[in-house]
Amino acid sequence: MKKVKTVFVLAGILASCDTTKKNSTSENKQTEQKTMNNKEIVGTFLAAVAKQDSETMRKFANSNYIQHNPVVPTGLEPFIGLLPVLKEHGTYAENVRMFQDDDYVFMHNIWKNAKPFGADEMVAFDIIRVDENGKVAEHWDAMTVLEKESASGRSQTDGPTTVEDLDKIEANKALAVALIEDVLMGKNPEKIAEYISSEQYDQHNPQIKDGLTGIVEAVEYLTSQKNMFIYTKIHKVLGEGNFVLTVSEGEWNGGKKHVFYDLFRMKDGKIIEHWDVIQEIPTEGLAHENGMFGF
Repeated sequence: MKKVKTVFVLAGILASCDTTKKNSTSENKQTEQKTMNNKEIVGTFLAAVAKQDSETMRKFANSNYIQHNPVVPTGLEPFIGLLPVLKEHGTYAENVRMFQDDDYVFMHNIWKNAKPFGADEMVAFDIIRVDENGKVAEHWDAMTVLEKESASGRSQTDGPTTVEDLDKIEANKALAVALIEDVLMGKNPEKIAEYISSEQYDQHNPQIKDGLTGIVEAVEYLTSQKNMFIYTKIHKVLGEGNFVLTVSEGEWNGGKKHVFYDLFRMKDGKIIEHWDVIQEIPTEGLAHENGMFGF
């Protein structure tokens, strides 16, 4: 059942899904697709997935759709072939946040009826690349169990969704990279207060309390247990305004390879909120050799 992991069921994400219904000819649909932004293209594709509309899926995605979920076969037709499995289980996903950075659309999702993935509810980050022809071309993701209780009292997905400060995106990306390199990679861990606000830091990792002190306590505890996660490489940095998503590689739980998805919200040059998904990178039962990175 794990092979259905990256099927998106996000019906009605964007109003553009309704627009496609109005154009009956193939020529009109192709013209419309060229005028849509990448969020609208992805939204239309995902709405087609929800309806199991394979015709629209083929129009909005490449036949050689590249898959980076390690247990889902690569290619569009194998992807389409898995949809009935999710329908059988009633598995679907609710979109919480959707952002766009050039060719990439990145999303924060909650999976419902997700027992095929290991739990009733799961949290995921998904990234889709749209190519120069306006076609869905590539997909990455990471998923973890949604936990009902947390150290901060916050859920893994609640909090703001509105994008602000579009003129500060490059500075915000640099801030996220600096935090990971100095603190999580251990270059200059004493600089943590330069990156994270001491006045507000809303934490959505269920094991960590709010505030700068919450992070310090978590690091001290994990270090005492000889189980501190180690970031070794940043593979991708995506952002829109005051939201930045980083995709990193590292080790945790006895040196096992993991992928770390971290979503940060910034304000006035400081990080004030954090969401994440941490997933172990499988080494067996792989459906392809694309890997979980390859940006």
